[in-house]
Amino acid sequence: MARLFGTDGVRGLANADLTPELAMSVAAAAARVLAEHDRSHRPVAVVGRDPRASSEMLDAAVTAGLTSAGADVLRVGALPTPAVAHLVAALGADIGVMISASHNAMPDNGIKLFAAGGHKLPDSVEDEIEQHMGAGFQRPTGAAIGRVRDVPDAETQYVEHLLKVTPHRLDGLKVVVDCANGAASVAAPDAYRRAGAEVIAINANPDGLNINDGCGSTHIEVVAAAVREHGADLGIAHDGDADRCLAVDANGDLVDGDQILAVLAIAMRDAGELVEDTLVATVMSNLGLHIAMRESKIALRTTAVGDRYVLQELKARGYSLGGEQSGHVVLPAHATTGDGLLTALRLMARMAESGKSLADLASVMRRLPQVLINVKVGDKAAVAKASSVSEAVSAVEAELGDTGRVLLRPSGTEQLVRVMVEATSHEQAESAAQRLAGVVSSVR
Repeated sequence: MARLFGTDGVRGLANADLTPELAMSVAAAAARVLAEHDRSHRPVAVVGRDPRASSEMLDAAVTAGLTSAGADVLRVGALPTPAVAHLVAALGADIGVMISASHNAMPDNGIKLFAAGGHKLPDSVEDEIEQHMGAGFQRPTGAAIGRVRDVPDAETQYVEHLLKVTPHRLDGLKVVVDCANGAASVAAPDAYRRAGAEVIAINANPDGLNINDGCGSTHIEVVAAAVREHGADLGIAHDGDADRCLAVDANGDLVDGDQILAVLAIAMRDAGELVEDTLVATVMSNLGLHIAMRESKIALRTTAVGDRYVLQELKARGYSLGGEQSGHVVLPAHATTGDGLLTALRLMARMAESGKSLADLASVMRRLPQVLINVKVGDKAAVAKASSVSEAVSAVEAELGDTGRVLLRPSGTEQLVRVMVEATSHEQAESAAQRLAGVVSSVR
């Protein structure tokens, strides 16, 4: 059977793949696993959600599952994923549950679990939870049944934490924030205003059906147009659960996750906060980030694609900044997971402290054209072993020299090989990528 937990929890079409029965089973199993790991007290769970309609249904199912297995529940309502992770630690809970499908369309949903302290659950614990699902157990009765309590000041606690770790006031900055009609619709405008910025909030009226609908970080053109219309200094675009953000400068030009990482890395180095002057990013980060960091005398360590691998590297080596091109940025001193609001506050603080525009700050990195082609293959392993492929890659690398990069990456879930080429011009990258894709597809 396929593993229930993917790279970012359990996801699927709500009420079809991800049913209330499944949600209840996951939650009850999680509570039982926790109880087996530590019998010294009754488990306590923080449960949050995004505003999509199905999240209300799944919130009720998760709460029922947890309490039926004897865990107490602290409900925090519609809040960003990083807020739930923070509150797990702040409230001393044993587990956190976030109900969200992030940037996915409204009909989808997901369940993401956090361990004590707000950290992602290890794969081994997720496997234990799967093993417990569907198994019979002695249900508690009477006073042993879990209790439910709402936390009315949850959003305030989270925002106050963000303000505490923002290094500079934002007075004088005018920002447009696209909340994607998602989980940050209240918290993001509140945090940015309290930090001193003039805030224009758009797509901040969730109705349960409009999350990510033509807005947010997957539709960056919307915030870009609003920045130009209002003459703002920058725009911030969040996704549905606000664990990431992208930005646009005053001209409406995109500042992606790699550029944000470059700006923050230099700011943290200057402030003495960048541990070992090292940034962590994935192999898919643009070559322009590698060049910018080299020129700034900052080491760049790369990991496999996925924020969990970035987190693992940060934790294993004690580094202080890492992230992905998509806008997931992790600052371990202040958050246990990607936090779009924290990222935006840090970016704006650098603008305010330096007196520079976002375009000036982002110009430290030039994005090189990047072409990605997904090639369907019969056997990924055969492609990896094929001498024709390795020879073709070597030829393209020699052609590009230090001004380009080649990456071939097999899909983790499909018979696909992803061919990525970066070069100084789009035409060169496209030509090289098409040649390599042809060689890959010819392997039998």
